[in-house]
Order: sequence, then structure tokens, then C-alpha cells
Amino acid sequence: MEPGLIVRSQSGFFTVQTGSGNLTCSLRGRLKQGPRTGDLAVVGDRVQVNRQSDGSGTIESIEERRTALVRLDPRPQGIYQQVLLANADQAVFVFACAHPEPHLRMLDRFLVIAAKQGISAVIVANKVDLVGREQAENLFGIYPPIGYPVIYTSAREGVGIQELRQQLEGRISALAGPSGVGKSSLLNSIQPGLGLAVKDVSEFVGKGRHTTTVRELFPLDGGGYVADMPGMRSLALWDTEAAELDGYFPEIAPLVTGCQFNNCSHKSEPGCAVRAAVQAGRVSEKRYDSYLRLRAGEE
Repeated sequence: MEPGLIVRSQSGFFTVQTGSGNLTCSLRGRLKQGPRTGDLAVVGDRVQVNRQSDGSGTIESIEERRTALVRLDPRPQGIYQQVLLANADQAVFVFACAHPEPHLRMLDRFLVIAAKQGISAVIVANKVDLVGREQAENLFGIYPPIGYPVIYTSAREGVGIQELRQQLEGRISALAGPSGVGKSSLLNSIQPGLGLAVKDVSEFVGKGRHTTTVRELFPLDGGGYVADMPGMRSLALWDTEAAELDGYFPEIAPLVTGCQFNNCSHKSEPGCAVRAAVQAGRVSEKRYDSYLRLRAGEE
């Protein structure tokens, strides 16, 4: 057997990158036995494979996942976890400074999802040329102080491209963001043809609800991989209780123990340390509003 990394999946077949090249594999039958509550093998999984005489391979075992981006797939027999990507080192959330206007509540939701699943997050503020650096920092400057790096980029002017390239190299990165933010242009600036390759697969996946799902890791010339996450927007906080949401806001979590009531919702209770911090300017009003809306189940 030899170790490998699943870099593509389609119709029950997996492309596994090994030390001696890519190998098209299927799952060993015994791995499919027993009840299933989630995807057995997905892009990003580390596996052990056996080569067959016909040039194909079989996946014999799958290593335990360090991280997993998971989407709920409700089925009649119970909850099924659809894994979008395994073993991501980071989630890279791309938003535009303008055209379209940045939807920061969506960004905050993405950040909660990443925190919930133990994946570090990086924010890319693209199209900085449309507003200028000062205005861009007014929009996204609330994030670095609470631990989220922000890379300011312009694919058109080449701003921040080298910094973004260095952030991606050597890592498995999940890319997500609204449409129209310039993700393809950024990827093409990092590596010629990369954005087009990612876009082609994303558009193929999006052609109708019955289209076979294709997931793929795209290799970077300097090492590492990127995976487009077009389904990230539909990820629900389905397994997150309202009472635990404050734990995924890094600026709010340390304040919770200072609240007068153990079950404080941080909305109207007396002696709330979180609302006091908002009023004092130590917690962003926009982030606090995102917290309240997410807690209420709003998009």
C-alpha cells in the first residue's frame, strides 16, 4: 500500500495523488459496510491505496480527519453529514470592497462556521482600487484586532497578490465568497489559468440540481491546494445552539463570564458585560448586531 491524497471525486471514483503520480481509485467494499452517517471518502482525505494490475487502484483505509467542512443533508432515515472538504488548513473568505458592496453579516456567518469546525480563517478584501486603502480599512478594519488577518487585494492593479500567494502556498485552502467579488481574477493573478479551471468546475457543478457533484483540489505551483466552496453560502448553523454562539465570536467569548446571569443572551439582561463592552466601544456594534441576528436565526 502507499499513502495518497484525494484531489478529485466524481460519481464514486476518486483521483488520489501519490508519490508516483495520480491514481483513479474506488472504495474497498468493506469500507462501505455498516450504517453511514456521513461521506466515507472526500476531497482532502489522506488515504492508503493499493494499485491493481489494470492500472486502477482501491482505497483501503482513510485517515482520521483533522478538520471537515460539513453540510447537513436531511434524509428520511436521519441526519447525514455531507463533507465539502476534509483537512482544510484554512478558510479564505473573499469579499469585494465595492461592486458588490460587502455583505459583512454573511462574512461573520462564514467566520462562525469556520470557528465551529476548527478551521482558521483569512479574509481577502478585493477590489481595493475601487475605494482606496483608507476606505477599505474602514470597512474591514474591525477584523484584525479580533484575530482575523485581512489581505487587501486588487487583481486589476496587482495589489496584495504576492501576500495572498504566500498565504495559500503549502496549505489546503477552502475559498468562499459571494458571486462577483473577483475570485477568478485573483486566482488567475496568483497562477495563470487557475481561476478559469476553478470556474469551469464550479459552473459544471451548478448546471442543474441533478448534475453529478464534482469536487476538486487545484494544485498550486508553489505547493498547496485551493478548493472552491460554492456551497458554503448554504451551510447552516444546524448543530449550533443559540447559547453557544457567543463562543465563536472571539471578542465576545472572554466577556461572557463577566455577565450577571449565567444564561445571559446579551440582548437585554441587566449586568451584561457584552453590552457594556459594545457601549464602551470595545466590541464593534456591527459585529454585535451580527451576533444578535445569527442568534435569532436570521441570514
